[in-house]
Amino acid sequence: MQEASLSNLIEDIFVIVIIYYVIKFLARLFLPVLAKKVVQKAGEQFRQQQEQQQQQQSNSTPPTGKRDISHETKKVGDYIDYEEVE
Repeated sequence: MQEASLSNLIEDIFVIVIIYYVIKFLARLFLPVLAKKVVQKAGEQFRQQQEQQQQQQSNSTPPTGKRDISHETKKVGDYIDYEEVE
């Protein structure tokens, strides 16, 4: 069985500090690259979803040369032109 000594404690603390700074250094190198890849992938997925929605919309409504105007406009009410009374 090993006894706890001051030299072993200092050595363990030193190893922990070294590991901390190595991880911190590697994080500074690789996290920006990783974040950039994540943002690019999210943008690509967004673009693909937009394209799919546009394709679905173009497939669901076939283009026609002459449209029935009565079905497109909704009648909200009668238009009344108001004049200012003096």
